[in-house]
Parts: sequence; C-alpha cells; structure tokens
Amino acid sequence: MTASSTIDIPGYKVGTWALDPSHSEVGFSVRHLMISKVKGVFGSFSGTFTTAENPTDSTATATVEVASINTKDEGRDAHLRSADFFDAETYPTIEFVSTGARDENGDLKVDGDLTIKGITKSVTFDFEFGGFGQDPYGNYKGGATATTVINREDFGLTWNAALESGGVLVGDKVTITLDLQAVHQG
Repeated sequence: MTASSTIDIPGYKVGTWALDPSHSEVGFSVRHLMISKVKGVFGSFSGTFTTAENPTDSTATATVEVASINTKDEGRDAHLRSADFFDAETYPTIEFVSTGARDENGDLKVDGDLTIKGITKSVTFDFEFGGFGQDPYGNYKGGATATTVINREDFGLTWNAALESGGVLVGDKVTITLDLQAVHQG
C-alpha cells in the first residue's frame, strides 16, 4: 500500500502486509451484448504489500489463479478458462508487480506491470485507502479499494462474436476492482 508523503494516512504503518483473502475480492466487469455488464470474481489469489517510511517507495505483488474464475455460469467459466480466452492450462496465473506510486491532486495512483496470458502491460490503479484498525484478535489490518480499466485485447483475450443487431457479444474494456484487506506482519 502506498501513498505520497504529502497525503495524511491515519494509522499507516511501515512493514510487510499479507492480503487476507477471506476479507478481499478480485473482481471484474465487462459489457455483454452491448446492453449490460457481466461481473465475475477470482476465488483464489494472494498478495503482499511492503510499506516504506516514504509511502511512495512501498511495493505490492499479487497472483491470481485463473482457474478460480466465477461468473455465476459454469459454461461461461469453462469457456473463459479455455484457449479462446485465458488458456488457464498454459497460463495458470495473472500477476501484478507495482512499479511506483504517485499523488495526482490528492488522488493516489499505483502503477505496475500486469501479466495476463503471458503478456505484460503497464497499468495504473486508482487507489483509495479504507483505513486501518485492529481486529478482535489483535491483528492490525488495512483496507483499500483499487480500480483500473484495461483493454482485454491488449492481453491476447480477443475472442468475440458479431451480433446480428450490430456490435459484438463481449466488450473490449474490462473494469478490474480490487477490494482489499491486508494484515500487518511486522
């Protein structure tokens, strides 16, 4: 978790943080039939954050298991895992490694390299701290939400179908939303 040193972050602690998957979600949404959105989540993921004295020097890494995709439709999920989309057998994970953070007029931006289907592209997440606090078991936790929009075709996810009414079945823009809670490791 990172921030500019000019941003006041009440409760901020230096150290290593482990993502708490039972209190976090890796989600996405994409246009379907040009009229609505399909949403999904990945059920298996991990991440580590290392917060530095200067918050902009902090780092983050994350891994998502592609096979854990869930869009509430088993047939669609199997198709997404296939070579038409993610090719989960060949590319079992999605990876993120931060490359920096910056304050843009009070808004925190976290830059990094996102790898999907063996293709790495730079992305920027809009990052919003939810806060810090201690749970009833003595664990110090931090929460945040991060969002970005990617073009799925940039990552080799190009399958689509033309619609008789015009347009395509699946939109190109995918919104990724990370609802994160991490526990301070020391």
